[in-house]
Amino acid sequence: MRPRLVLLALLTLVAAPVAAQDRLPPAPYAYQQLADPAQEAKAKALMDTLRCLVCQGQSIADSDAPLAGDMRNEVRGKIAAGESPDAIRDWLIARYGNWVSYDPPFDMATAFLWLGPLLFLALGGWLAFGRFRRGDAEGEDAA
Repeated sequence: MRPRLVLLALLTLVAAPVAAQDRLPPAPYAYQQLADPAQEAKAKALMDTLRCLVCQGQSIADSDAPLAGDMRNEVRGKIAAGESPDAIRDWLIARYGNWVSYDPPFDMATAFLWLGPLLFLALGGWLAFGRFRRGDAEGEDAA
């Protein structure tokens, strides 16, 4: 009886990733451009400024993730319906959070993203200044 349970558990573990695959067809505008070139240019410009939430290093225009395809579909569908890119960006930020934008606004949640580099630069300058100052004092003692 036990070998059957072990075999069943192993088969379940092996089959789980296969069952997790996305079987849904891609959204209509995920890989299809809009008929109007001006609208497609607006959509493409907006998609280049939005981050894929799965890949996190690619824009939704460059990502092949199913979520990025759904986001491209939403952007193209809303552009085709006449919405402005700013309104679409605001809608996506409200839905997915500030992380979806490559240019997040300055607020309490993103303050470290904006101020972190300045903080590290000041810390590095303070450490370097202290090291040079200590080096000068050691040189004067030796003379």
